[in-house]
Amino acid sequence: MPEIFTVAPDQAGQRLDRFLCACLPELSRARLQALIKEGAALVNGRTAKPSHETTVGEEVSIEIPPDKPAEAQAQDIPLDILYEDEHLAVLNKASGMVVHPAHGNEDGTVVNALLHRFGALSSIGGVARPGIVHRLDKETSGCLIVARSDAAHQHLSAQFAERELDKIYLAVTSGTPSPRQGSVQTHLGRDPHDRLKMTVLPAPAGKWAHTDYEVLHTLGGDALVKCTLHTGRTHQIRVHMKHLGHPLLGDPTYSRPSKQTKAPRLMLHAWRLGITHPVSGKRLDFEAPLPPEFTLWLPPEGLG
Repeated sequence: MPEIFTVAPDQAGQRLDRFLCACLPELSRARLQALIKEGAALVNGRTAKPSHETTVGEEVSIEIPPDKPAEAQAQDIPLDILYEDEHLAVLNKASGMVVHPAHGNEDGTVVNALLHRFGALSSIGGVARPGIVHRLDKETSGCLIVARSDAAHQHLSAQFAERELDKIYLAVTSGTPSPRQGSVQTHLGRDPHDRLKMTVLPAPAGKWAHTDYEVLHTLGGDALVKCTLHTGRTHQIRVHMKHLGHPLLGDPTYSRPSKQTKAPRLMLHAWRLGITHPVSGKRLDFEAPLPPEFTLWLPPEGLG
């Protein structure tokens, strides 16, 4: 059945794709534009362009086809494995690598590489996300844990849900946070003006997010900052540092890199990860070597 909307007076004059974005916030504008171009959207029973200007009283209908997740294919892509056994694996994800296949990134992902290395992963994430317990942003590097069995996946997911893991990141901020050590506790949710971004929201909206931070070293006014996560919200560190007035270097979403010290990438690295092994119960601690892009901001004595 199609979704049907009527253009209200305060919605008139909008582009059709923007109108539908407001009506269907769970879909991206790019996805809606593609559907409109395919003829899935009708205005008063007729096809229209994404740029069509809406008028009061128009009836807009759109048929949204169900998602058809494609089964990820194995690909011979190098991985930096920090640990592996029959239950799980921990890898040092490279910056620029997407974790699992999705629209616009159907292959060349961590999942494609893992399927080639291991042959099979846990099935809980579905055919497109086998083994994926948590994610890192495409440009974020560092520790990523994956499950090789359903039992391990369930146990690890419970650790994330109950916040029983240790997660420490290193970030380089534009400017130096003040005070040099502190805690950021806010509610985070989708930015009502840009659904691709997250933002700080007044409680009780959004979800509670907690980040502790410590400045480790400064250079030219910018800072290498250790961030300890107590929750795992989307873009949490990036939004919290921006909330402090010091967005991450190289972050095109939450800052203006052209106005910052030049950085080769988003300067965020999942440095240390501590978990309880889902079968043995043994505590395991991992550290992903710092990428060379961070070398400039390291303190002379190194990291402890």
